[in-house]
Amino acid sequence: MDERLKKRMLAFYFAGAVNLILGLYVLTAGAVHMGETTALLIGLFFLGFAAVDFYFPRAMKKKWLEDQARLKAAGQPDRAN
Repeated sequence: MDERLKKRMLAFYFAGAVNLILGLYVLTAGAVHMGETTALLIGLFFLGFAAVDFYFPRAMKKKWLEDQARLKAAGQPDRAN
C-alpha cells in the first residue's frame, strides 16, 4: 500500500482517538462547567467527528483495493508505491 495513504489513514485514526477522548470527557465532566444541554451537544459533536474519522480510513482502503483490482483486471502493473 502507498506510504502516503498509510500516513493519511494513521492521521485519521489519531484524530478519531483525540475526538473520542474529548467527546467522552465533555460528556462526563462537561456538565459541571457548562449546562447539561450544551455539554451534550458538544460531546455528540466530538463523537460524530470521531465516527467520521474512523470511517474514512476504511473507505480509503476499500477504494484503493478496488482501484488495484481494476488496474490488475485491465492488465496494468500494480501501483503499490
